[in-house]
Amino acid sequence: MVRLPLTPAEVERGQRLGALLRRARGARSMLDTALDAGVSPETLRKIESGRVATPAFPTIAAIADVLSLSLDAVWAEIKQPDGGTEPTRSGRDARERLAS
Repeated sequence: MVRLPLTPAEVERGQRLGALLRRARGARSMLDTALDAGVSPETLRKIESGRVATPAFPTIAAIADVLSLSLDAVWAEIKQPDGGTEPTRSGRDARERLAS
């Protein structure tokens, strides 16, 4: 399976997610947060730094739960700054971009 490159909007959203999680974690250690969420500290570090811009939903749900963040609040914070929605990519659109 070929993974398509992330769009600039996806990268930016990942950076906003990382910043939100860092703020929510506050003085709590990364190690304690990660272990309580059931993820590796390295995974949490990569998400917080924006290196993993599109983490799996269960990972974000677990971290948000540990940090007492609702998923609605997380989404409201990280969606596009203008409040718009990103266009969805159909498989055909993705294939057309790869072919060009």
